[in-house]
Amino acid sequence: MKLLCIESTCDETAAAVVTGELEVLSSVVASQEKLHERFGGVVPEIASRAHVERILPVIDQTLARAGLGLADLDAVAVANTPGLSGSLLVGVVAAKTLCAATGLPLIAINHLQAHVYACRMAAGENVFPCVGMIVSGGHSNLYRCDAPTDFTLLGATIDDAAGEAFDKVASLLGLPYPGGPSIQKAAEQGDPKRYNFPRPLLRDDRLAFSFSGLKTAVRYQLIGPGKAQRTGPQNAEPANGETPMLSKQEVADVAASFQAAVIDCLAGKAEQAMRTTGFDTLCVGGGVAANKPFRERLEADATRGGWRLHVPPLSLCTDNAVMGAIAVERYRAGKFAPLDLDIAPGLER
Repeated sequence: MKLLCIESTCDETAAAVVTGELEVLSSVVASQEKLHERFGGVVPEIASRAHVERILPVIDQTLARAGLGLADLDAVAVANTPGLSGSLLVGVVAAKTLCAATGLPLIAINHLQAHVYACRMAAGENVFPCVGMIVSGGHSNLYRCDAPTDFTLLGATIDDAAGEAFDKVASLLGLPYPGGPSIQKAAEQGDPKRYNFPRPLLRDDRLAFSFSGLKTAVRYQLIGPGKAQRTGPQNAEPANGETPMLSKQEVADVAASFQAAVIDCLAGKAEQAMRTTGFDTLCVGGGVAANKPFRERLEADATRGGWRLHVPPLSLCTDNAVMGAIAVERYRAGKFAPLDLDIAPGLER
């Protein structure tokens, strides 16, 4: 079995060829990071236009690296939910067109389920049932995962996702986009106890997250009475009427304190989900799972709690098509999609 997997849910145009034995024959990811850097976040219209330009070259390169042609494939898989509407549409139209032209079956992928399946790919063994945690720029979700494609939502953010909070706080501090790596780097020289930022919903019985108030707390810390204010790049001069710019150490301390608050919330809810389900395996995916202190905290909690932890390598945390290998499970179950498959941008389950 050889499947072509296509990923275009947000701002990465990606394709991969995987086998029924979950061997990765090729993988290509075209990043849009530079396109969105000046805006401090993903601009949907720019993302969709970039996908249009890149989707066919990425597919061609993926097949070439695998040494295959379309006739060598057994199916085409594509993520159709959730994600940005325009971005999803480009990938889905490309996949449906290939299937219509070749007669290959079409497989629909849930992007969030695929993030958890990345743990299965990295582990090289079955990881189900498990608690699945997806932490990214658009999602902060917890799932009961009884099987690779059998997910029950346990809880999600009630406002902003953790990755979005990283981007916004990085912007407040004048740090580069994307915010996750920038915050982590700045925090390395900071004191995580310098500022006592809130841990929203951490003591709440609900398996839910909230990061909007935490972002606001950081902003108030920066613009409050007698506080320094960061409003632009670190080498910029403050405008008339503004308070002085933050020192490098103040930036580091705010970054470290904010990062510690986010990690406490994420790790605390993960532990709560483990107790609620009684499962002994936790699988964590999504771009924020690349954060080193977060990974270290999860490892420490897993050792203390006595459960197994699976977090993919960094290359499989951010969006990619290799995790689309979850399509192998649907192929074997005969779960194919019709050629009138539509996108479902807001589907969380």
